[in-house]
Amino acid sequence: MRVAQLGSGTPEIAVVAGIHGDEPCGVRAVERLLDERPTVNRPVKLVVANEAALERRVRFIDEDLNRTFPGDPDAKTHEGRLAAALVSELEGCLTFSMHSTQSHADPFAIVNGVSETATELVPQLPVAAMVETSNFAEGRLFSAVDTVEVECGLQGSETAAQNADRLTRAFLTAVGALPGDTVDRELPVYRLTDVIRKEQADTYEVFVENFTPVEAGAPFAAADGDEQVADERFYPVLMSSNGYRDVFGYAAEKLDVLETTTAAD
Repeated sequence: MRVAQLGSGTPEIAVVAGIHGDEPCGVRAVERLLDERPTVNRPVKLVVANEAALERRVRFIDEDLNRTFPGDPDAKTHEGRLAAALVSELEGCLTFSMHSTQSHADPFAIVNGVSETATELVPQLPVAAMVETSNFAEGRLFSAVDTVEVECGLQGSETAAQNADRLTRAFLTAVGALPGDTVDRELPVYRLTDVIRKEQADTYEVFVENFTPVEAGAPFAAADGDEQVADERFYPVLMSSNGYRDVFGYAAEKLDVLETTTAAD
């Protein structure tokens, strides 16, 4: 784990990249901040988490770090020990954690609850949606640390790296660490309700678009040509043919649309 800081004092804001070693977009955003060293109004802690996995360009060494929190200093796994160290490092910090995905090109935010902090900050970020995932929060960073996660774009893409930089600066502006204004956006809010599992197969297909409703009775995916059909209406989230080993993604319900309240010039 690499830890650096912008500004002086005790940080109450943190930016985390590299939770997964195959998601380098956030690391590039952190490195750019370290290269530029912008003047900040509040100190900011910058963390590159799973350096060992990043070096090997693999998602994790022993287990998924973002399913391991709060971890254990005496854990037998690399990620178990790292999770405990990261929780200790981020204590007292509102944390911004960057990821990328194989399922959706447009950035969106993931939160552990539709809290006052989430509803205030997330509409100021350049994201297409906010996803509440408290039903599936076990082991994730935001189960142990006050965190807003963002999916920056498609894994390994240059666009995801550019989005990560833009998202980080918007977050730091929204919390008052960087000077400037943000623009509130009208933002749909979804809640994950179920896991969409897939059987072991040689080929997988997904027929639907994330955040676009799937009506009851419609086929939405297939494994070796065997179609899965929706029992009831749902919104697909993180749905892809190859993103996860044993699941296609998640089913969600639409909760609300956060309306624009202010606009900056």
